Amino acid sequence: MITITAQRRLFPLGSIYLTQGAAEVFRTRQVPLIGDILSRHVSGDWGDLDADDKALNDAAVRDGGRILSAYSLADDIRVWVITEWDRSATTVLLPSEY
Repeated sequence: MITITAQRRLFPLGSIYLTQGAAEVFRTRQVPLIGDILSRHVSGDWGDLDADDKALNDAAVRDGGRILSAYSLADDIRVWVITEWDRSATTVLLPSEY
């Protein structure tokens, strides 16, 4: 069970999926809980994106569109979180799995 603690949810996540690589990272490494990462994503904390990409996400929240966040975790591991334009699904993956 994934617990999302975001006080403010800007959009629905839909079904939540983890790729094999992301699932392995969260299962075996000392990294933040997946719920913490999803809470950041759904509340508008886009992580390690530049200003242009953050602005694209802000527009996607308002107008519809795919939303991408990027987070650096322990041991130089990076994960992406992608919510589809129709909010039907959110996927957590390693950049190498894109």
